[in-house]
Amino acid sequence: MRARKPTPRLSPPDALCKAAVLALLQSFRLIALLEGVSYVLLLGVAMPLKYWADLPIAVRIVGSLHGALFVAYAVSVALLFFRGHWTFRRSAVAMIVSLVPLATFVWDRSIREELASAGARRLEREA
Repeated sequence: MRARKPTPRLSPPDALCKAAVLALLQSFRLIALLEGVSYVLLLGVAMPLKYWADLPIAVRIVGSLHGALFVAYAVSVALLFFRGHWTFRRSAVAMIVSLVPLATFVWDRSIREELASAGARRLEREA
């Protein structure tokens, strides 16, 4: 049996794919911020309402919203990784950040910088 060569990661050079990555990063940033807000609401508002005011419906509503946003966040991270834009390490850090309250807001700075550099590269190529 002949050993298979590993398939290299593709990084398409055309502007359409760069625009798609830029759009994916923008979507990821929005999802990350919404997920962070929902996590803070879940821990800071819904959980106290459940245990101190005996309103478990708050956790059901906010928890469901947070769960859906977390799934969207994980899918966005996976897309950025499998499309070859992010390394495994950056993707792993993104997933760890989603587990720490308020960390997504700190992580947002890194995403903004990445968006700015991706946008600048895109503008340079268009000129």
